[in-house]
Amino acid sequence: MVSPLGWLDGLTATGIVVSNVIFGFLSIGKGKKVGAKLLTVGGLVSIFFGCFWLGPCIDFFLVYFTQTNITPIFLYSILSYMWMAPAVICSMYLGAELLAPRKKTLILVIYTIIGIILEYFILFQNAESFIPPSDYTPGEDVIDVSFNRGHLSFFIIVFLLVSVAIFLVMGSLIKAKKSMGEIRKKFIYITIAFTIFLIVGIADSLFPIGPLIGVFRIMMMSFALWLYLGLKT
Repeated sequence: MVSPLGWLDGLTATGIVVSNVIFGFLSIGKGKKVGAKLLTVGGLVSIFFGCFWLGPCIDFFLVYFTQTNITPIFLYSILSYMWMAPAVICSMYLGAELLAPRKKTLILVIYTIIGIILEYFILFQNAESFIPPSDYTPGEDVIDVSFNRGHLSFFIIVFLLVSVAIFLVMGSLIKAKKSMGEIRKKFIYITIAFTIFLIVGIADSLFPIGPLIGVFRIMMMSFALWLYLGLKT
């Protein structure tokens, strides 16, 4: 039997995965149809960001149908965090095209190298990178893992989140202030999208927020919509 917090955790995680994947594929489809490359990339960003919550989503269904959690437990962190590198690389491509097209190649090379290093830690040093949960009821609660804040993977994650904050939130906001009309509105939408991701991602990944998890994750369900509105033309 799934616990009340398990229901909240699992249903909101499922909502994020489903909403972002659906909107992501819609964006990719429309982007290819009208030849809008940025909208296609934005669709990939939505899908990758949504898949950050694949771990609790799958664990919820396992608990509901089998009364067991993901085993071995390191699969949970792989399912959740293996998407970080492709998500940030696609986001930086998006940001480079919008804000610094002349430096796009350099930006992509730097973040691709960092992403590969992070993927190595997630796949091959998982036990050192994450701390398994200790305060959950097996077969009732949806599990969670926390970062080992002394491991290099944690500092890479922080660096990537700060990069998103500077490049895509602050950068888009500066562009919005310098623009007018429809262009200004679109940069504001992009700013809102990535601000939501940062708030929810930091709160959900780094802090034990309990029942407030529902409030934050409902916010995240709107991420793909804001990004779509910012890139649709």
